[in-house]
Amino acid sequence: MTLLNHRTEGSASAPPLLLGPSLGTSYALWDRVAPELSVTHRVVRWDLPGHGGSAPELISAGATVGDLAALVLALADTLGIDRFAYAGVSLGGAVGLYLAVHHPERITSLAGICTSAHFNGERPFRERAARVRAEGLDWLVESADARWFAGDFTVPRLVRDHRDADPEAYAACCDALAAFDLRDRLGAVTAPALLVAGREDRATPPAHLREIADAVPGAALVELPGAAHLAPAQRPEAVLAALRTHLDGPAARGMEVRREVLGDAHVDRAQARQTPFTARFQDFISRYAWGEIWTDPTLSRRERSMITLTALVAHGHYDELAMHVRAARRNGLTPEEIGAVLLQTAVYCGVPAANSAFAAAQRVLAEEEGAGAAAPAG
Repeated sequence: MTLLNHRTEGSASAPPLLLGPSLGTSYALWDRVAPELSVTHRVVRWDLPGHGGSAPELISAGATVGDLAALVLALADTLGIDRFAYAGVSLGGAVGLYLAVHHPERITSLAGICTSAHFNGERPFRERAARVRAEGLDWLVESADARWFAGDFTVPRLVRDHRDADPEAYAACCDALAAFDLRDRLGAVTAPALLVAGREDRATPPAHLREIADAVPGAALVELPGAAHLAPAQRPEAVLAALRTHLDGPAARGMEVRREVLGDAHVDRAQARQTPFTARFQDFISRYAWGEIWTDPTLSRRERSMITLTALVAHGHYDELAMHVRAARRNGLTPEEIGAVLLQTAVYCGVPAANSAFAAAQRVLAEEEGAGAAAPAG
């Protein structure tokens, strides 16, 4: 059986999360969001038929959103995924709504981004489908930036994906949007639901997301300023924050704390080095070390930094010590307080260990002082 083209990221043992694209785009729509989500989830992002790497033959004229949902379920089944969280944009979000209504046993949570329970009736997409079949996609690609983004923002890769999409498959996806209307079934959605609207989205304005949020029991609604239709591309940080809160787990909060304590640059480097082999360990660190221990309010972050410095000296982990000296400064410790902690390790961990620790810490503090001295006056 031919499957939807897809990309899998993260640990195979992590909770699965499927990400659906918007019409005219590929799974590259999630490029700035999926890698972060893969720290805590097994992320599977997929291409619509005739888009990206998916075969156009997977869809035909007169297709429905239900047909696309069946392709997504076939992909999940092949990957051995029974139940999964789902997030989708526009048409991808409509697929998620369909799954939540018709296959609730498969969906653990749902996020609809810049989507709708209907797409302004049949006529607009019937007319678009007919013109695409007659003329191809060039005329439509010319307006992609205006339809997709706010201001002068653009993502050339996504515009190129739009141009390269198969016209017949694109038109069949238009058929699916034209026929889609789940307004009378929204009350049947039982999965925890999040709706994310772009305030400058003309294709699916915030009112469309509000309509879903009002009808789905317990649903949450987030509106993003400065975002139009492809919010994950234009406002990835905001979309990521909303999804993390929605997916709600220690690892999600852990990644936030990890960045706050260690800094974005360090965490970005760790993320860039992540491989399928190390993904489970990265999930472990985010979930337990940062998501449960560092978030425990019993001790302050200052106190945790002092404990961590001591433990690293005791075990001779001086590379880690340098990283946590920087973290200790970020957590509010002064150089004098760091020195006092290291002096105490001389008593309880030994003078040689403390000697190495002082050398490592001095390098870090000198680097910070030099960076501060070199910074221009503001």
